[in-house]
Amino acid sequence: MDISNLEKYDCQGMYKIYDCWPDIANNSYHLNHKKIEKYDIEHIVFCGMGGSGAIGDIFESIFSKTKIHVSIVKGYLLPKTVNSKTLVVATSISGNTIETLTALDSARKINCKIIALSSGGKMEELCIKYNLDYRKIPQIHSPRASFTKFLYSLLNILGDLIPITKNDVDESIFELKKLQKKISSSNLSKLNPSLELANWLEGIPLIYYPSGLNSTAIRFKNSLQENSKLHVIIEDVVEACHNGIVSWEKQSIVKPILLQGKDDFEKTKERWKIIKKYFNEKNIEYKEIFSIEGNILSKLINLVYFLDYVTIYYAILNQIDPSTIDSIKYIKKLL
Repeated sequence: MDISNLEKYDCQGMYKIYDCWPDIANNSYHLNHKKIEKYDIEHIVFCGMGGSGAIGDIFESIFSKTKIHVSIVKGYLLPKTVNSKTLVVATSISGNTIETLTALDSARKINCKIIALSSGGKMEELCIKYNLDYRKIPQIHSPRASFTKFLYSLLNILGDLIPITKNDVDESIFELKKLQKKISSSNLSKLNPSLELANWLEGIPLIYYPSGLNSTAIRFKNSLQENSKLHVIIEDVVEACHNGIVSWEKQSIVKPILLQGKDDFEKTKERWKIIKKYFNEKNIEYKEIFSIEGNILSKLINLVYFLDYVTIYYAILNQIDPSTIDSIKYIKKLL
């Protein structure tokens, strides 16, 4: 792996955007965004698909230990529980995602609070037409590569509503910068852990995750599918012990990846030990990935950064352009 290979197969320069993720995150968070009003909110609904939907997954994890109920909508329909104490956050990085536009149009007809984010498109037109609270944020390369720009902009915009302090955000950016030195294109050596995992990957990855890290597992799956063009499976590790584990009684091309948190629940840690013991006895090769220490945002974004690079490097190693999404374009064309 060298720069010439990256430039040859990553024709649109996705890796160059990832090399800049810490700076993009920092600049996006510290821009003078207009913050939302201090609503009396009991319920937040995050609407979005694909790269935009991953942002909602992260916020669901961030809000997991608060009294605010969070719903994730990856489709057309809002929950029936949306009311005057609900905030609907609609994100379509392209601005033209039909599912999110449909949900946003439904929300404007309900007595709830709304904020919408996009890089323009039909979402901007809809918000202007109906005078909806809207923030225009330019896209960089693609929705999935724009992840940090929109995530950190929304962290700023939501302000005091979220259980994350400025110090927490600054810590997460500091950790991104530390990781950048290890995994970016400036270090295409055997000491690059993202490149090492990309070299190991083959067959069908099966990502086991604990409660709390589901957002990173979903993002890793999505990025492997879009960037690496791989079939991928994800399973909650505790649930897998009641069903999925049985599939290992038969040989397959599936490769297990154990995505673990430093502060996983005690009983979950017990499951990890048992599963690793089982894999070792069955001579099933697996990889372990651990979150860093720190606040929830630092843990999640650090894992996303590390694992997204894996998907780009895998694509390059297999002579695949990580940017192309011909199948998605095919479906959208026929909708």
